[in-house]
Amino acid sequence: MILTRRQLNRTYLQRQLLTTTDAEPDLRPVEEVVAHLVAVQAQEVDAPYVGLWTRTRQPEHAHLTAALTDGRVVRGGLLRRTQHLTAGTDYRWLKPMLQQRLGNAGLSPFAKEIAGLDIADLVGAAREILSGQTMTRPKLAKQLAERFPGRQGIAMAWAVHVYLNLVHPPPSGVWRRRGHVTCALAEDWLGGPLEEHPSTWTLLSRYLASCGPASVADLQNWSGMKRLRDEVERERHRLRVHRDEAGQELFDLPDLPVAGGDEEAPVRFLPEFDNLVLSHKDRTRIVSDEDRARVCPGYSMVHPTFLVDGFVAGIWSVTGATLTVTPFRRLCDADAAAVLDEAGRLRAFLQRDVVVRLDQP
Repeated sequence: MILTRRQLNRTYLQRQLLTTTDAEPDLRPVEEVVAHLVAVQAQEVDAPYVGLWTRTRQPEHAHLTAALTDGRVVRGGLLRRTQHLTAGTDYRWLKPMLQQRLGNAGLSPFAKEIAGLDIADLVGAAREILSGQTMTRPKLAKQLAERFPGRQGIAMAWAVHVYLNLVHPPPSGVWRRRGHVTCALAEDWLGGPLEEHPSTWTLLSRYLASCGPASVADLQNWSGMKRLRDEVERERHRLRVHRDEAGQELFDLPDLPVAGGDEEAPVRFLPEFDNLVLSHKDRTRIVSDEDRARVCPGYSMVHPTFLVDGFVAGIWSVTGATLTVTPFRRLCDADAAAVLDEAGRLRAFLQRDVVVRLDQP
C-alpha cells in the first residue's frame, strides 16, 4: 500500500496523541501516556510538562511531578544518550538494551581525564558511593575525586553515566526546578534489577505504535542504535509493509489503522526538543526539509514549534514578558486566530504573566 505524506502525517498525529481535544482530554494516568510514547524528551526541565499537556489536554503539572516522585516515571539518559522520561516499568528493559547496544558511545569528551584508569575500579567506586542513596552530580564528583586523587571529579562523574544505569530523581526534573542534577542507581530507585535480555521486538513494536509506519532508518534515528536491519527483517512476518510515495519501505503493526489523510488537525504547540520532530530520519511527514533547518539550526538546539494543519508552521519563544509566535510563512486570518487562541492556552499552562505576540512575516 502506498501512503501519501498527508496519510503519514495524520497517522503520526493520531499515534502521538496530538488529535486529543479539550472537550475530550486523555484522562489516563501520566505513566500510561508516557508508556505509550515510550520515551519523552527531557533535555529541558519544563519541556516534558508542555509536551504531555499538549497531548493530553490535562493542565495539572502535579500529575507528572507525583509520578516522577514515586518512580512511576523516571528521568535519565536513554535514546541517543539524551535525557528522556520513560515509565519506570519501561526503563527496566529500555535502558539495558541501549546500554548493551550503544556501548561506551559518548565517552570521548572524558577520554583524556579517565585515560589510564581501570574502568572497573571507577564504576565500582561510583556504585559503592551511590548505593542506597541519591546525591547531586557535584557531590558524586567530589567523592570520586577523593577516591582517585589527581583526577577531575566532574569528568569521572559524567563518565560513569556511560557505564551505570543512573536515573535523576526529584527534585531534578520537576516543573521550574533548576540546579544540580541528582543521581541514583536505577536498581535502587526502582526497587529491583533491570532486564538482562531485553527484546528488540519490544523496542520495534512500541516504536511503531507511537511513531509508525516507519523505516529501519527511522527506527535507528529515533533510538540512536545502528545496524538494526537484520533484526527488523527477522520480524517481517509479524509486520505489515507499506511504501511511501518515494517507494521506501515502511513497517507497521498489522492491527493498527492508517489515517485517510483528510482528517482535521488542531493547532498544537510543542516544546523544545520534542520527539515529534526528532523521531524519524525522513521528517517530511511533520516538517519540510526547508523548515527543518530553521527548527534545528545546530546539533544542540531544537526550537519549540507549533503545528498548523498538522505540519510545523513556525517556532515560539518566551523572552521576558512576551510569548512570541513566529510563523515561517504568513498565516491566513483563520489560522492566525487559531494559533493565537492556542497560544493563550499555552500561556495559561506556562503560568507566566506574558503578552502573546504573533510576529507575522
